[in-house]
Amino acid sequence: MKRDMDLVRLILLEIEEKYQSTVIYNMTIDGYDTETVAYHCKILYEAGLISDYKAQYADNEIFGFGVGSLTWNGNDFLEKIRDDSRWKKVKDIIAQKGLPMIIETIKSIANAIITATVEGITNSILKE
Repeated sequence: MKRDMDLVRLILLEIEEKYQSTVIYNMTIDGYDTETVAYHCKILYEAGLISDYKAQYADNEIFGFGVGSLTWNGNDFLEKIRDDSRWKKVKDIIAQKGLPMIIETIKSIANAIITATVEGITNSILKE
């Protein structure tokens, strides 16, 4: 199954919104089937962005799954890509430059965008 970073972002946003000190069972994301959402939750767990992932299978198909909260790294990553316009800008830069759509690249580009914004604000404040 191919990794979908748009889905990764949607899952992180959903966990942030819905997690209330207990596991979220059988999370659904509009436009995606259970198997795809579960797979992406599994790799988010493996990447250390969510705290827990457990799945149950029956007849070689996913029967149900549960996910835990965002980790510290998961919260930081989501904060960098939360804003729709920043997320679009990050994806556009990756596509234009032919870069891999991986977490490290996304973080680096999002950090550069945030740094440029902060520097612009700082320079504006210092000119006053």
